[in-house]
Amino acid sequence: MLLELNNVTRSFGEVRALSGVTAMIDGEIIGLLGPNGAGKSTLLKCMLGLSPHRGEAKVLGLSSASESFQIRDRVGYMPEIDAYLAGMTAVGLCAYAGELSGLPRSEAMQRAHAALYYAGLEDKRYLKVEGYSTGMKQRVKLAQALVHDPELLFLDEPTNGLDPRARDEMLELISELPGKRGCSIVVSTHLLPDVDRICDQVLILADGSVRFSGSIEELRGATAADNVLEVEIKGAADEMREQFASALEGAGCEVSPAGPRRVAVTVPAGESSAVVFLAAQSCGAQVRHLEVRRETMEQAFLRVIGANGD
Repeated sequence: MLLELNNVTRSFGEVRALSGVTAMIDGEIIGLLGPNGAGKSTLLKCMLGLSPHRGEAKVLGLSSASESFQIRDRVGYMPEIDAYLAGMTAVGLCAYAGELSGLPRSEAMQRAHAALYYAGLEDKRYLKVEGYSTGMKQRVKLAQALVHDPELLFLDEPTNGLDPRARDEMLELISELPGKRGCSIVVSTHLLPDVDRICDQVLILADGSVRFSGSIEELRGATAADNVLEVEIKGAADEMREQFASALEGAGCEVSPAGPRRVAVTVPAGESSAVVFLAAQSCGAQVRHLEVRRETMEQAFLRVIGANGD
């Protein structure tokens, strides 16, 4: 089990950032999802032993309270905020991070070059980090998290401040890591499309409490009804769509728009998806897509935390 959380609680004065967080988490890429202020960054720091807490947090079977140094030997951490020393080059920063993780200086330097190459900064590695663009700073933070070849990565808001192209490239880098580096990843973010694109598991926090823990499919399929289908027909000219909808309604189905070319079809009790194909055949349409309708990631998220975050 990657992460074992049992009643993890953390307060800052009278403000409770985490309130009895309990979950068992495993997977390749886990999304730690929640609104801003939900407690995501605080939970990461608790698991790394960087922030004192009540309850028990285990990472890779190690206790964050008593074995935090062993955890940090095996975990890479990409912080949300920029964390670099003024005047330091990217290769110097990554090598320094490697030495802090216990690597000999020569090996730390070799791995720094390799990590920066993976992050796409091989031709910028001798430039000072303070002069980097936002996208380059995010990449060097990823590289320093990878330099000691960790088993698990904690990435805190890795696409923060990136333009669409840089965000797409960062997500591609992250999605390739389990296969190329053999590590698991926890991605902390408030961006639903990022989680939907690259994660297989998700832990949702709101107001410091767990609202959901499980797979993306479980999250989106929790309220799926087998009799509600999403259907697309080939071509989908206006006249044919109208004929197709009329044929479905004539068979007792309810039809509503589900996108530019798709409709949602509620099949009557006792009927199967065959009614869709019979309706298509009756008007000369060809079904090119049919699936049980699932919630969007946004719909599932809002359902779990409450539309107003309550």
